[in-house]
Amino acid sequence: MNDFLLSILLGVVEGLTEFLPVSSTAHLRIVEALLHLDLHDAYWKMYTIVIQLGAILALPVYFWNRILKFLATFPRGESGRRNLFTHPLGLTLIAFVITAVPSFLLKKQIGQNLENLWVMAWALFIGGVIMWLVDALCRNPRTLRMEEMSLPQAAWIGFAQIASAVFPGTSRSMSTIAAGQLAGLSRSAALEFSFFLSMPTMVVATGYDLLKTLRHGSDETRLAPLVMTGHNWVVLMIGAIVSFVVALGVVAWFMNWVRARGFAPFAIYRIIFAVVLFALLIGGLI
Repeated sequence: MNDFLLSILLGVVEGLTEFLPVSSTAHLRIVEALLHLDLHDAYWKMYTIVIQLGAILALPVYFWNRILKFLATFPRGESGRRNLFTHPLGLTLIAFVITAVPSFLLKKQIGQNLENLWVMAWALFIGGVIMWLVDALCRNPRTLRMEEMSLPQAAWIGFAQIASAVFPGTSRSMSTIAAGQLAGLSRSAALEFSFFLSMPTMVVATGYDLLKTLRHGSDETRLAPLVMTGHNWVVLMIGAIVSFVVALGVVAWFMNWVRARGFAPFAIYRIIFAVVLFALLIGGLI
């Protein structure tokens, strides 16, 4: 396939799946496996990271007004009854730290799981069943807005997000949304907090991976330094821009969809996708 068309395809896949609860990692890895891309190649490893950063940029653009409002009311909040630890920005940071520390300590196991499509298939299937059950059972939320969240709710969501880091295919969105609903958040509040938590989590995770990829060295945690051509830069920029534009549209659509319809269709999709992936693996097609 032409490199430019390939970049557009991967950018669309990343943009479509990064913020939906269906696992962008699983979708990218499967597409790359079907297209026989060398996942150990330094350039394509960096490319995957950069298009994720393109998708991440869609969040601060979409939530710009909300971010400014939170900054203006920090740390007392709209009601004046919040503090450094219970303001929405403080809760986001706390949840991020709870996720980040164990994930960093488990980075070797995470790296091994990223290469294992069987782990992704099981994570897709189990996560789909959990999401379906949670969405069906949690119909009476007590926390309707992100501004009303408590410290225990944020801590629980941060803890739940560890599963998505350790088991690729789980999906950051799925783990945080389901955890939020179990903690009493409404669908829209759980989704919004999931998006806010994604910003520091994904920036730090992808930034760390990018720096590791570009470092000089020969041990197993490093890749050889990259030599970028003009063609390489164009392919990279196409993927990042496509990922950003598609992700921006998906975030806007998803916020409106969830308020009216819930998460069940995405749970069903995960289960079907997992069954297809099991079939491909058993048949030796990927």
